[in-house]
Parts: sequence; structure tokens; C-alpha cells
Amino acid sequence: MGWLAAGDRYEVALVEGRVVARPTSATGTATEGKRERTLPAEIRDRPEVVELQRFAEWLDRHAAECAAQVDNWMVSSLPVPTGLLARVWPDEAWQAALRDIVVVGEGPDEVGFLRDADESDGLRVVNLDGETVRLTPRTVTMPHPVLLPDLEELRTFAAELGVVQGVEQIHRATWPAPGAAEDGDTDVVNEFAGAEYRSWFHLSARATSLGYQISGSRIVDRVRDGGRVFTASVGMSDPYTEDKAWTGGLSWSHGDGYRSLPLHEVGPVAYSEGMRMAAALHAGRTVPTDGAE
Repeated sequence: MGWLAAGDRYEVALVEGRVVARPTSATGTATEGKRERTLPAEIRDRPEVVELQRFAEWLDRHAAECAAQVDNWMVSSLPVPTGLLARVWPDEAWQAALRDIVVVGEGPDEVGFLRDADESDGLRVVNLDGETVRLTPRTVTMPHPVLLPDLEELRTFAAELGVVQGVEQIHRATWPAPGAAEDGDTDVVNEFAGAEYRSWFHLSARATSLGYQISGSRIVDRVRDGGRVFTASVGMSDPYTEDKAWTGGLSWSHGDGYRSLPLHEVGPVAYSEGMRMAAALHAGRTVPTDGAE
């Protein structure tokens, strides 16, 4: 994006997501390499500046929406048409979210880190042999890491390639679901219960900042897993009876139901994502300072 005149003394542009200004000479020629540290007061309300700021805000929202959609495809392991990926690839925000995501095609060997998408040539991926290959399936999936059989190999290879994913996939924290022999009819996990917050509002703010929802006295995350929708729920204390707040146990139900499922009935992705939510809430707890009771 080029520079726009903003009055007689300055030009403005969008640089790395921020509106910046540089002075111009008396003849209107820009002073190369010189930028103002902050926007001069005399141009802050000019239409050119306001429109650029609005555009920057839109770009931020767009990038967040792209990342959220790719994250949803990945967590749900939904099939995504390759033609759709090719159409959105030229958009820098989509490309940042999709680049180096692990995709799986129609065959067991059609797996790799996504590097390009084109409507005529299909997808270009780097496979586990380090080769760049073309895939032309009708759809691909971006599996949740608990569903990737070669996860550790993918992590090692990604480190060698210097891969940095725009959407957390292969380095996403995961927890293996217990089998029936391990948990019997247990329907709650208390590993991360009891995390203390200064108030209910601090706890709810932490939950919503992580992308979770508040439903009554619970923090919830709805996850599609194997064609079914699970709701992972972490209990939270009552804001009207307690000065502080605590997290409770973690449980799962089908859809919006309230009956807790035995842990062995919970899908692997739903179990891992529920544990990830509980761990993130626990990590944000109030930590007493040295000497505090």
C-alpha cells in the first residue's frame, strides 16, 4: 500500500498493521526513511487517517476470523474442499492461517505441510520425506493432533523445517482419552479443579478471552468429534455468594444436554479439548505472592 497525502505537511500509510506518518518537504516531496514516532496531532482527525485506521481494524478482525475458521476445521477434522482452499489462498490473512497446517488427502500417504493452493494444480505440500508434492483430492482434512498417528514424527520434522503454524495444530497440548478399564463409570475430572481467582468476573474474563462461553454456573466448550457434538463443562463458583471464585470439576455431555457422560464415552478430540480448557483456566489462577497466606 502506498503513501497518501494527509494535509500539506505529511503523508500516511499502513505499515505492519499500524498507521504511520512521514513529513514532506515544502515542494511536497516525502522525506525518505524518516517517520514520525506517533501521529502528529494536526492530522489525527483527517479523513485519510481515520479511514486507514478503520481499514487496519477491519484487517485485524478479518485475520482473526480466518484463523478461527481454520481452527474450527482442524478441531472438528471437517473435510474442506481443495477448491475452496485455492480460492482463499491469495488472501494474506487466509494464507497466514493455512500455511504449514498438516493436511491429509484421500490416501494414507497423502499427508504433509500445506505450502500452496492453486485451482488448476491443486495443493502443494511438504511430506515427511522432505519432498514437495502435489495433491489433487476433492477434499482434505486438517486433523486434530490426537488423530494424527505420526504426531511425534511431524513435530520433529517441523522443528527441522522451522515450521511456525498460524493456527496451533501439531504443537497443541493434547490429552489421551482414558479407556473403560481405566475410569469405569467415572464422569468427572478434578485434576484442574480448585483454581482460585480474585473474583467471578476475573474468572469469566479469563474464560471468554480464551474463546470459551459462560452458561449459567459453568464454562463450556462445544466440540464436534466424529460426527457428534460434545459439550465440555468446567464448574465455577456462584458470583452472588462468594467474594472469590474457583473452578470446579470437568465433565462432558452430548450437545446441550446436562447428563454427564462416563469418560470412556467421550470422543478423543472432545476429551483432549476439554482438558485443554480446564488446564488453561487453571494456568490463569491467582498465584499468592511470597509471604501471603
